[in-house]
Amino acid sequence: MRAVLDPNILIAALLAPAGAPAEIIRRWLAGEFELIVSEALLAELERALAYPKLRRRISAEDAAAFVSLLRDGAVHAVDPESGTYRSTDTGDDYLLALAEHTRALLVSGDRHLLDLAADLPVTTARDFLDQTR
Repeated sequence: MRAVLDPNILIAALLAPAGAPAEIIRRWLAGEFELIVSEALLAELERALAYPKLRRRISAEDAAAFVSLLRDGAVHAVDPESGTYRSTDTGDDYLLALAEHTRALLVSGDRHLLDLAADLPVTTARDFLDQTR
């Protein structure tokens, strides 16, 4: 199985070590699925981790180490120019395109992406865990 994790899922993994997103990261590290990343995804994650409200909870060192772990350990894909599907939040269209082009499941907590789940392989963190058991 291949998965693209929305940056909000990656951030949630750092904020709540006992939550479903953190369990997804543990399963990835255990080799249970392939994690797909791209430069656009990593850049968005780095930007978000630098926001003051997150920096108060996640140190710069921990943020850098996490991004480095993803950069070194995940499968890298080239950011596709566009995809077939569009979100109501156009800033997330790259995630849909990345998942589509890599034939991966998109794991997100964003309602505008989850609303597409009837037509696209988009799922919540909890549902992803249930699928990988």
